[in-house]
Amino acid sequence: MTPDAPAPSPATGSASPVTGASASPAVPGAPVPPPAGGAASASTSPRAADIWRRWRGTLGVLAVMIVFVTATVVLSQPRPGGYLDPEATAPGGAHALVQLLRDQGVDVRPARTVGEARALAVPGSLLLVGRTEFLADENLLREIDSLPGDRLLVEPVTQALQELAPGVSAGALTDVKSRAPECEVPAAVKAGTVMIGGTSYNPPRGWTGCYNGSLISGAADGRTVTVLGSGEFMTNRRLAEDGDAALAMNLAGSRPAVVWLVPSAPQFQWDGEQASLQDLIPAGVKWAALHLLVAAFLVALWRGRRLGPVVAERLPVVVRASETAEGRGRLYRSRKARDRAAAALRTAALERIVPRLGLAGEVTPAGVVAAVAMRTGQDAQQAGAVLYGAAPLDDAGLVALAGDLDILERQVRDS
Repeated sequence: MTPDAPAPSPATGSASPVTGASASPAVPGAPVPPPAGGAASASTSPRAADIWRRWRGTLGVLAVMIVFVTATVVLSQPRPGGYLDPEATAPGGAHALVQLLRDQGVDVRPARTVGEARALAVPGSLLLVGRTEFLADENLLREIDSLPGDRLLVEPVTQALQELAPGVSAGALTDVKSRAPECEVPAAVKAGTVMIGGTSYNPPRGWTGCYNGSLISGAADGRTVTVLGSGEFMTNRRLAEDGDAALAMNLAGSRPAVVWLVPSAPQFQWDGEQASLQDLIPAGVKWAALHLLVAAFLVALWRGRRLGPVVAERLPVVVRASETAEGRGRLYRSRKARDRAAAALRTAALERIVPRLGLAGEVTPAGVVAAVAMRTGQDAQQAGAVLYGAAPLDDAGLVALAGDLDILERQVRDS
């Protein structure tokens, strides 16, 4: 340090270089400004909060509407199912009847398999059996017959009828229509007229038949068995007609609990175990199907068309225009197509004449003939015969027409 250099101030300490904007000296008692980053965050946070406060009500309403519409669509769409399916809301299902029974306190227990029905059936319950065409196995029918409780058989097939309602035989088929009970069965008398029909049954001794034999009821092996020739009155489609709902509820709701056995697929049983449809398919069939799929894929690859890019190739020879015209002429001559040849000559001549006439807009034959006659001084009738006349009758006439067109075109060009 030289003698003339000033000593560092005790307040600032040692001097240090300052780059960029010079910092102003701190004034005692003055407020210190916040850093730049804090200012930016303070200016953006209130803006985002204002936007949220402004739109949160609208977004909330939209969210509620979306949830409501989604729930409505999911809950209102029909649930598919087969005939007399207790869960199905389709016209052939029985969801409406099941809901009415549950509203009256009846415990409806749906069962898809005989095993489920065996687990749900209890003494004092009612076993409703439908779609017996899926219960063709004798072991399954014997197991159903051993279950406790009364029986309500809906449209049983012959094998199920013989096993579950012995002594009952099927009669004639009748139309489903409104019928009076004409019997003393309390369930039918209370319901009155019902849309029923289908198979009519011959009741054995001690049984009672209603609705022209479409409903029979009696006692067998200490239980009440009721056989229906048609279950249409129990479906969603027919339940609101006549006394259908009353009869369906009187029959299906006669006990505190009803096991609703309506299978949706064929069922079989071996050694007391339930087998699925997939178990019935032999292993060789699966391998054969796989081989067929692979073969079909390979054939598709072999026979499929493979379109590559377009390749431009030069013609091997150059055909002169005169040869093309001569070839077309010979073709017309061999077929005696003088009308087509004349039309081709006139079309070509008009394509060259009309632009020279300066006609604008829609060009008509009358306008072309008038313009040609005015331009060349020829008779309009003669010009029209040349341009739009009849086809020649022979080759000489065709040659003459070609000459006349050539002369007329030359006159228009030179005028």
